[in-house]
Amino acid sequence: MKLLLIGSEPVDYTIAFANGVAANMPVTLVAPRARFAALRDALDPAVELILLDWPRHRSLANPLFLARLTRLIRQRKPDLIHLLSNTAFWLNLAVPFWRPIPLLTTIHDTRLHPGDRDTATLPAWAPRLMVRQSGDVVVHGEGLRESAALTFHKPVDRIHVLPHPAMPRYGDLARVKGMARRAPDGSFRVLLFGRVFAYKGLDTLLRAEALLGDRVPGLRIVVAGRGDDPMALRDLMGRPECYDIRHRFIEDPEVAQLFLDADLVVLPYREASQSGVLPVAATFGKPVVVTDVGELRASVEPNGTGLVVPPNDPAQLADAIARMAQDDSALRAQCAARARHWAETVVAPRIVGTRAYQLYTRILQRA
Repeated sequence: MKLLLIGSEPVDYTIAFANGVAANMPVTLVAPRARFAALRDALDPAVELILLDWPRHRSLANPLFLARLTRLIRQRKPDLIHLLSNTAFWLNLAVPFWRPIPLLTTIHDTRLHPGDRDTATLPAWAPRLMVRQSGDVVVHGEGLRESAALTFHKPVDRIHVLPHPAMPRYGDLARVKGMARRAPDGSFRVLLFGRVFAYKGLDTLLRAEALLGDRVPGLRIVVAGRGDDPMALRDLMGRPECYDIRHRFIEDPEVAQLFLDADLVVLPYREASQSGVLPVAATFGKPVVVTDVGELRASVEPNGTGLVVPPNDPAQLADAIARMAQDDSALRAQCAARARHWAETVVAPRIVGTRAYQLYTRILQRA
């Protein structure tokens, strides 16, 4: 079987997924030069990486890019093409020229999240058209399967579930660089990481901190990532001095250090499909507190990696953080061990890659 992966975003998912599939079969990955040239070492040597100059959505260079990509596909003659996201606008125009090669597309989000300015730059019809042109699609959970069927009007038997793989590259980076957790200083560090947009529930976390008062001695809340400015919500903070705000793009070594230093990772989301933060936290063996949205409960609760609270409920979020902070020797340690086990078994890239290989085989047999 000759497989061609096309991936631009999300970068960490693309790397983990390609590495997982490469443990089962030869893989060719076509990716943007600007994003992946410096990340070649993060890919398994079994992955053949082909870098192309990938224009921005509004660039007039896109037709030339599509012609080069289509020429590459015709030269390679893959048995199956797997597009690792349905949010590449211009690729819609090239798909008709790839037929009759079967096309499989991964849908990370079945609907636009409130305040997600990145995805909102796409015309609403673009991701829908890509799904319509794909013979089969992949989502990351059973609940998302039903949501995708309703949103994209796709037959359920053409929607397949592959879990989001663990993303060990930051942990690998920490080991290679000999990085270690900072020396204990009496603080309890709570990390909110990623793109800080409205649906991530930052305001809920700030209200929870204000309700905590003195219940968690040494509380330190780290908010790291680009997006909305957290300081615009300063009035919601109980104690502004306990915050470490890093409102910017976070480079890889700093990401690794943030997760090494965290005592707890929180995902207080108002809405979500799934999360790439969970697999990163799990590879570092970090317990989590998440809200019951999208696939977060289904990922956390059965695997015992943390606590689940209702969305938009600062009081219950505060109680969960306090419980994790106070139960230092039991609950937190237990969740940490289970998180690491989950990352190394259920959602390990090689395990997800095996499931993907089995799915590819079924698609080709049907074709």
